[in-house]
Amino acid sequence: MKGASDGGLDIPHSEKRFPGYTRDTKQFDAEVHKGHIMGEHVADYMREMEEDDEEMYNKHFKSFIDNDISADDLEELYEQVHQSIRKDPSRKKGATFKPSDRKTYKKGVKKTYEERKSDSEAKKKSLQANDDEDADMDEDDE
Repeated sequence: MKGASDGGLDIPHSEKRFPGYTRDTKQFDAEVHKGHIMGEHVADYMREMEEDDEEMYNKHFKSFIDNDISADDLEELYEQVHQSIRKDPSRKKGATFKPSDRKTYKKGVKKTYEERKSDSEAKKKSLQANDDEDADMDEDDE
C-alpha cells in the first residue's frame, strides 16, 4: 500500500498505518515518513552495526559493500531508484525459475530390496561388534 500511494495511486488509507504517526499524541510527522521512504532508517542501522559488530556488518551488508555503497550513499541511491521508476514504471521480467536449478538431495538410484537388506545386515553386524568390544572393555575394567 505504501509504495502504491507514493506512486500516486488514490488508495483510501489512514496516516495511522505509516511510520511517523505517534499514537500518544495522535500526530503524524511527514519527515519521519519521508525518512523511511528514502532509507534513512537503513542507513542508521548500517552505521550502528558498523560501529558495534564489524563482522556481522560485513556479513549482513555484503552486497552493499561489494557494490561500494555506504550508509551515506543510500539516500542518493533511493532517489535514483525513485526517478528511474517514475521514468519507466513498467515491470521488467526477471529470470524464470528452472527446475534444473534446484538442489536435489536424493542423488543416485534407488536400492533394491536385496541391497537394502544386505546394508541392514552389515550395519547390525558392525553395531554388534561395537557392543562386544564395549562388553570386553567392561570385563577388563573389573
